[in-house]
Amino acid sequence: MSIQSQSEQEFYQNVATKYTDVIGRKLGGHVVLFSDEFFAEAANLIKPTPPIRDATRFVPTGAWYDGWETRRHNTAEADWVIIKLGVASARIIGAEIDTAFFNGNEAPAISIQGTFVSDQSELGSAQWKEIVPLQKCGPSARHFFVRDNLTSEPFTHVKLLMYPDGGIARFRLYGVPTPVFPEDINVELDLAHVSSGGVAVSVSNQHFGTADNLLLPGRGHDMSDGWETARSRAPGHIDWVIIKLGAKGIIDRVIVDTANFMGNFPQKVRVQALSAESSETEIKHDDSRWVTILDDQKTQAHTEHEFKINGGAAYTHAKLVIIPDGGVKRFRVLGRRAV
Repeated sequence: MSIQSQSEQEFYQNVATKYTDVIGRKLGGHVVLFSDEFFAEAANLIKPTPPIRDATRFVPTGAWYDGWETRRHNTAEADWVIIKLGVASARIIGAEIDTAFFNGNEAPAISIQGTFVSDQSELGSAQWKEIVPLQKCGPSARHFFVRDNLTSEPFTHVKLLMYPDGGIARFRLYGVPTPVFPEDINVELDLAHVSSGGVAVSVSNQHFGTADNLLLPGRGHDMSDGWETARSRAPGHIDWVIIKLGAKGIIDRVIVDTANFMGNFPQKVRVQALSAESSETEIKHDDSRWVTILDDQKTQAHTEHEFKINGGAAYTHAKLVIIPDGGVKRFRVLGRRAV
């Protein structure tokens, strides 16, 4: 195994658009154990929002930081935090370590380990395996580390270590969820759901809210956790997102949820689908193979719109088109796995 450091643009193209942040709080990831959090809470690491700084704000322990910060002079080799993934388990490809606003108190180096346990009580005796070996970090910067391949096995928990102590603002860990599908292939499931392995692989615009929010559990809590594009001005404009389904399947229904989008929902939506080979790494929005499985349908504010799909063909990708622009909270692709 080798580790590559990548630029933000490289990481976005190679990792963030092809894999899922499996520890993010919006997916259900949460901190279960840590060695120390004297200056700032470990739970801040997996906040979905970018870190912020308020130099005028102080707390009883000193300056306030939007991240995880441990006390000085750690006598152990490293401080650490253990995080439960937001999916049942996942194989890991890469990580982002953001030391934003930690300058002079940043973590000088990190490593990442993983384990698979069927019960959290087993963590005390768990065997930890290396995901990302020791990597140097600098002050107030985003660091991107990518493996040359996915881990050979899935993990339920990960451990972030920082050597020997200091502060980290955000931690993102990308990989492929390991879905647990029912044995009966006729059982309907959400093929686009992140826990099924669905990934938003391409999007026209995500100015106000990222497309990966479409595949999250539940209906969210406000306008911030959906997909929202910039306002368009050009006649005939559309926005779109392409979803790689977690399994090739026959689509029975789709749900387009505009929860919390009151005056900025799309005027209409359209859904298309195609079947691609597993070896294909990029699907274009104008690929001639796209088939319209749902013609233009009007939408309204704060509503779950459910549409029945007639057909029978099996697809690997779905494309949600919004006309001309706006916001959508969730996109569900309900169907049955293909043989």
